[in-house]
Amino acid sequence: MKAQLYLYILLLPLVFAGCGSNNNAPDASGTFEVDEVIVSAEVPGKIMSMNIDEGSVLKKDSIVGLIDPTPLELQKAQVEATINTLYEKTMDVRPQVQVLKDQIAVQKTQLSNAYNEKARTERLIKADAAMTKQLDDWNNQIDILKKQIAVNEQQIKVQETATGTQNSTVLSEYKPLKKSVAQIDDQLKRTNITNPINGTVLTKYAMAGEVTAAGKALYKIGDLSVITLRAYITGTQLSQVKLNQQVKVLVDSSSSKYRSYTGTIVWIADKAEFTPKTIQTKDERANLVYAIKIHVKNDGYLKIGMYGEVKFN
Repeated sequence: MKAQLYLYILLLPLVFAGCGSNNNAPDASGTFEVDEVIVSAEVPGKIMSMNIDEGSVLKKDSIVGLIDPTPLELQKAQVEATINTLYEKTMDVRPQVQVLKDQIAVQKTQLSNAYNEKARTERLIKADAAMTKQLDDWNNQIDILKKQIAVNEQQIKVQETATGTQNSTVLSEYKPLKKSVAQIDDQLKRTNITNPINGTVLTKYAMAGEVTAAGKALYKIGDLSVITLRAYITGTQLSQVKLNQQVKVLVDSSSSKYRSYTGTIVWIADKAEFTPKTIQTKDERANLVYAIKIHVKNDGYLKIGMYGEVKFN
């Protein structure tokens, strides 16, 4: 009887220790990741400068490099020169119109004089001092002058219309060429390698002096100030989590200690998936799990790929 009591006393701490270890088991676990952005060249050309290194901390919209803009600058100069030649191809109708207007002015003066002479001749005929043929001559002269004035006025309209049509055809190229200049200006802006987000350079793919192509990756950047823990939970644990819920995240500090962080659940998968081989959930017998993402403010210790554990309570 005493031996049995002694054995019970020895096993009692182990029983409590076993119960305590179950309570300390994580509700979920996973690895840390970060939203990565691959920055690519937007125009082809030689990389003139690339002022970054892996681990560099960059600010959003900062200029970190330059792709040779010379080919685009030459192309722009060529288009602008073409625009300038358009005005040389146009015709100025004003000198020709002015000549015709001067002729009309002279003809109107002659017409006025013809009317005066006609009136004088009519008076002379009444006094039997002139012949009717003289009156007929002045009438013919008036008709000729009227027709000449009408022809010149019509000629002005023809000249203005013809010249306007010709100039419109030439200047119709103006707008497309200006669009080309605007397009080249946009490409020139893209020769500056602009960093899109605040973050840390994770991988550098290109160096100054290399020739790149549009769409070719230059470097990869991620914001490590807030890192994401992707963990997996079972269907029975879904009722314990909700968006914006605060949870405790534990990361190994040593063989027997943890670093504790406060995390926020920002995403819960709406579909189940098979348990990843590298992930162990609280219920290892479950075949289907749900992924969740937890944002954790990084104090500099957390790294991509690091293992983390989650407690909901």
